[in-house]
Amino acid sequence: MDTNELRHKLDEAGYIYDDTLITTLSVALKLGRPLLIEGAAGVGKTEVAKVMAYALGRELVRLQCYEGLDESKAIYEWNYQKQLLSIQVGMGQNSGLQNMQQKTSLDTAELTRSLFSEEFLLERPLLKSIRSEKPVVLLVDEIDKADEEFEAFLLELLSEMQVTIPEIGTIKAKSVPFVVLTSNRARPLSEALRRRCAYLYIKYPDIEKEVAIIKAKMPNADSRLALSVAQAVHDLRENDNILKKPSIAETLDWMAALEALGAPDLTPELVTSTMGFILKNEEDMEELAAQNSCECGEHTDGKVCEDHGKPGHHCGHHHH
Repeated sequence: MDTNELRHKLDEAGYIYDDTLITTLSVALKLGRPLLIEGAAGVGKTEVAKVMAYALGRELVRLQCYEGLDESKAIYEWNYQKQLLSIQVGMGQNSGLQNMQQKTSLDTAELTRSLFSEEFLLERPLLKSIRSEKPVVLLVDEIDKADEEFEAFLLELLSEMQVTIPEIGTIKAKSVPFVVLTSNRARPLSEALRRRCAYLYIKYPDIEKEVAIIKAKMPNADSRLALSVAQAVHDLRENDNILKKPSIAETLDWMAALEALGAPDLTPELVTSTMGFILKNEEDMEELAAQNSCECGEHTDGKVCEDHGKPGHHCGHHHH
């Protein structure tokens, strides 16, 4: 897929992109390189993998990382229930043969080998992604939440497109997935991992881009309201007292809530009554409520007052 085709597909999906993003995606795809995307939580890193799955017409295989993630959850696991059942069946057959004194006991070593064969193997996301008959998009989401040891399992797949299972051996890829790794930078990633990947850093969108995202996802949204919401969200993200910065998804949730209320504009009253759609913890809601109660009394458009840090017009009042 060339750059123009990719642009067309992303436009079709309503995805807002810039030249850096489209170039990085296109080149990584052509070279078969994994793509590491870093940025703050909520900037849309995961969405890149989803929209690429759509653009390429591929299945999205997702591995959500967390502390303690190991190969049994990421690469493969043995079907223990099926193994136990096989052992019980084998023991039953063995008992019958002994009673009839027709054959010797089952070969224990052979039984053990048979229990760790393809028949009893359960695929997890990493193994599934390379054993798929058709290429997939593999999303390794929030890799920074996994332990450093997990990266060692991942490096073999990223470098050689294969995984090694001790009981079976090396399993090479039937198809090559397009791999997207995301990180919120909760911990530094190894240089070995970074060297194997193309790299992209995504920031929160500026006001103009956020308005474009709102309009792309909600074509019938009121333009004036969309601008007010984008400005208010931008100001919340710039506020150091807000602990959990609003994500793009939360911007869309807030816009949808305001549209559902038939709001023509973003007023202080609407900010107060709908803040649960944009802020997700008590401390941030209290901070916004305090800002929204600025005594200058001139808040009508949801913008932040420079003097008081509240949603409202720049009132010009100074309180010392």
